[in-house]
Amino acid sequence: MPSHEERLFAAAMYAISFFTVFIGPLVIWLVKKDHSGYIDYHGREYFNFLISYAVYSFISGLLMVILIGMFLLPIVAVMAVIFTVMGAIKAYEGEQYRIPFIFRIL
Repeated sequence: MPSHEERLFAAAMYAISFFTVFIGPLVIWLVKKDHSGYIDYHGREYFNFLISYAVYSFISGLLMVILIGMFLLPIVAVMAVIFTVMGAIKAYEGEQYRIPFIFRIL
């Protein structure tokens, strides 16, 4: 079981992403990843999530030309918010949450 501090920093990566999508989580991850495998796991998971949903948003934006994107883009946005909140909750609970529908790059 990860310590309270590890769980707090892992959850903070997801929570701070609502204010600073890239820089905040990156700073926490880079500073704390060598000290904790738990924080490293959630940092990798968050950045895989960020890359995946950027690709999904880009594709949905391109599909706006044929009107399918009008339906897909809001769905992608809602899913991103839901999975970010779920990631923060699960990280704080001490679970290694795997966000669905993401590419495992890192």
